[in-house]
Amino acid sequence: MQIEENKPLAQLTTFGVGGPARWYVRASTEAEIVEAAAWAVQRNVPLFVLGRGSNLLISDDGFAGLVLHPELEGIRTVHQGQKRIYEVAGGEDWDQFVQRTVADGCAGVECLAGIPGTVGGTPVQNVGAYGQEVSSSIERVRAFDLHSHTLVEFTAEECEFAYRRSRFNSTDRGRYLVTRVDYKLTHGGAPTVRYPDLQRAIAANGAGNRAPTLAEVAAVVRAVRNSKGMLLVEGDPDCKSAGSFFKNPVVTAEQLDRILKVSSQSPPQFPAEPGPGNVHLTKVPAAWLIEQSGFHKGYRLGAAGISSRHTLALVNLGGATAQEILTLAARITEAVEARFGIRLEREPVLVGFD
Repeated sequence: MQIEENKPLAQLTTFGVGGPARWYVRASTEAEIVEAAAWAVQRNVPLFVLGRGSNLLISDDGFAGLVLHPELEGIRTVHQGQKRIYEVAGGEDWDQFVQRTVADGCAGVECLAGIPGTVGGTPVQNVGAYGQEVSSSIERVRAFDLHSHTLVEFTAEECEFAYRRSRFNSTDRGRYLVTRVDYKLTHGGAPTVRYPDLQRAIAANGAGNRAPTLAEVAAVVRAVRNSKGMLLVEGDPDCKSAGSFFKNPVVTAEQLDRILKVSSQSPPQFPAEPGPGNVHLTKVPAAWLIEQSGFHKGYRLGAAGISSRHTLALVNLGGATAQEILTLAARITEAVEARFGIRLEREPVLVGFD
């Protein structure tokens, strides 16, 4: 291992914001991950695992510990009849993996094309978009336990997946470093096309009554993401962000009724999994709530702002500080709660804050 000191971190994130890491190390094998974790324990310093930096906001003061940057690579495939298992190292680029599965004719993650980050980050948040989540295709997750310093494996059920949630970002937040994810996909399967926005985009793309192919769906998803500034494009000012800054809230019937009472128009609504006791729940777009609360595309606060193409994305307009971004996020959150009684939940991970 080669430990670097006072390593700038902003350049390693899509936000382009944040101070340095006191120590920094790259790890290309599980053995090096074990060694780096032991180094941090021996010196009694905190450890943070950094992937592609696409879903986090680093403090202006940086991180006063060891930043571990895993770069594990490799993909192994196993055929099981019509099913195909992809055993993918955690450091592999997610979008490139999706492109490979589409080229292989395997269905299961095609709607997740264009999402930045690494494979290892996908089970943590149960990454999802356009009617598809990784939880529907993950078979097993291999991880390094930062508490016991052992390598462990979890079945999909043991990952405790829910909407944008898993044991890795809830009950066991910060405990596990994902080193490999096994996806079980369907060779020759049909693409998932149940999300209204995606259906309209595919129809507009000229598919007509013909069922779209996996490649066509992935291409349309990428085009839609690009139109919303959610596709990382070099030089695009709307791309200096962490993608969606807020999760779409899942609300009860009473909360939905309040939204309808205080707004002159009905919000877009999508069915959600029932809550405890089989309570009926509905998913409402956070972007709609934000716009109805007075924040529009292109809104700015100093060097922080809202994307010109999507209200959910907060952006670094050039030289923004982490504090400016958090201040803008707080104003949006307070405005939505004051009007609708709904507290928006943040998506990005905060690093180096008290």
